[in-house]
Amino acid sequence: MPAKKRMDTSASGSRSTPLHMCVPEVSIILPTYNERENIPIICWLLMETLDDYFTSGAPAPQPNYEILIVDDASPDGTQDVVRRLQEAYGADRIRLFTRPGKLGLGTAYKFGLKHARGELVVLMDADLSHHPKYLPQFLRQQARTNSDIVSGTRYKLGGGVCGWDTRRKVTSKGANTLAQVLLQPGTISDLTGSYRVYKKACLETLMDVCTCKGYAFQMEIAVRASRLGYRLSECPIVFVDRVYGASKLGGNEVLGFLAGLGWLFWTT
Repeated sequence: MPAKKRMDTSASGSRSTPLHMCVPEVSIILPTYNERENIPIICWLLMETLDDYFTSGAPAPQPNYEILIVDDASPDGTQDVVRRLQEAYGADRIRLFTRPGKLGLGTAYKFGLKHARGELVVLMDADLSHHPKYLPQFLRQQARTNSDIVSGTRYKLGGGVCGWDTRRKVTSKGANTLAQVLLQPGTISDLTGSYRVYKKACLETLMDVCTCKGYAFQMEIAVRASRLGYRLSECPIVFVDRVYGASKLGGNEVLGFLAGLGWLFWTT
């Protein structure tokens, strides 16, 4: 990871406008479990992308975002890596929150949301499957359309998947199609996608009514948002399979998804 810095963020350093003195416009929440290889790369990519975005015509006079990392007691040393990133870039730019164990994706997002200070909240994966290069497009579309949610989609022109075998592509597409047929979510094409930008107030309301955990959580968020009349829009993305570490998708997650699908079919 390149060592360059946009500003002095060491404990003893000074800034002309300290970040803690202004409320960030965008909060990015990254749940982690065993992501020590990926977390420095994703943080650097986020900072490079958003620094350029906020200093190239966006309304903020300086980079105006925060990265919230919610770690579920990763045994691989993820937290130690994050603390080193904080030393390099500042604990007000990269904020670490820890939990005592692996408690689920949905609860990690809820936990992070309680601490988010931005008017817009980004939910995305920390394993490099969601490339930060799409964030400027998401943010511009949100500003242009005043959408409550801007969601990345693999299933519209310009979107897709890279690095999956045929079995996983068929499984993912089948799960999304089944959910579309049963739940009728309206305009959103990628129910199982998790790369999204939310208005914070919208996300807080949805978090209060959502009960699913794991991978079904993203599906429930989209469906309940549609039912509640929130404005949703989409941007095409290419989802890339992780390079480092192991996928968290296993048999329990599949069963949880199917249980969540049945629950939403009967309750929405």
